[in-house]
Amino acid sequence: MSIQWFPGHMHLTRKAITERIKEIDVVIEMLDARLPGSSANPLLAELTASRPALKVVNKQDMADPLRTALWLAHYNAQPNTRAISLDASETSPARAIIAACHELAPLRGGMVKPMRVLICGIPNVGKSTLINTLKGKRAAKTGDEAGVTRTESRIALADDFYLYDTPGMLWPRIVVPESGYNLAASGAVGKNAYDEQEVALELMDKIKRVYGVELEARYKLGMTPEAIAETKDEDLLEAVGRKRSALTSGGRVDPQKCAEILIGDFRTNAIGRLTLETPEEFAVWLKAGHSADAERQSKKKDRKPAKRRKR
Repeated sequence: MSIQWFPGHMHLTRKAITERIKEIDVVIEMLDARLPGSSANPLLAELTASRPALKVVNKQDMADPLRTALWLAHYNAQPNTRAISLDASETSPARAIIAACHELAPLRGGMVKPMRVLICGIPNVGKSTLINTLKGKRAAKTGDEAGVTRTESRIALADDFYLYDTPGMLWPRIVVPESGYNLAASGAVGKNAYDEQEVALELMDKIKRVYGVELEARYKLGMTPEAIAETKDEDLLEAVGRKRSALTSGGRVDPQKCAEILIGDFRTNAIGRLTLETPEEFAVWLKAGHSADAERQSKKKDRKPAKRRKR
């Protein structure tokens, strides 16, 4: 299954970023610490390539700290880029963003040359929560559904520091299948764009390989981490459903309820601090995705009939 979700307002966001970037000093991209690579927007990288980038790896309190450290090192090794991790609701870490922006654009600041920062990210990554924390009051709408922010707004964090907020934006075509599943599991994609049971099976496959201890602690499956890793995803999801009484009226396990339980527990951090990908894993997925996409485009081009020449 290919997961795609690009509502009309995202086209407007793309246009707004293209216009706004001309006067921006630093671009902040917020990433989900549980899926940093999958939540990095390749379209955004293309639109803002000429500006210094601050990668804010958000929701660190929900992610595997060891894997978060790997992602921070990965991004901090890139040119003209800084990366920090935080929980957007915590005031002190959030304010470190202002200092990081000044490091990336040291010649900006003061009333003559105020700092102009654009903040972007996928839907439901925590931008609005962060902005409200920075501002100290409810400056932006928040919610747990993808696509809450719909229009651009300017927020003054200081007399010489302006933050431009944009709606959450995905990209028109997700070429990395693993990213599509991870984004759906995190809540970044609208519910109508994916099958919850399929996403839950993919999510279980990623979790069981590394976090068997956490799965056992949460669901009391009576299995060792090694046994969990070797068990089929369908069987594990069914076992979870039985433990949580996700049954039909006839006493059979309801696969839809099982899927909802696992996805819901992942989103609320009920299983534990999980990260679904490492930089190395994502690099492999990305390479394979681009290769498969290039092959699809080539086949599509070959199937396209040649235009008849006008006489």
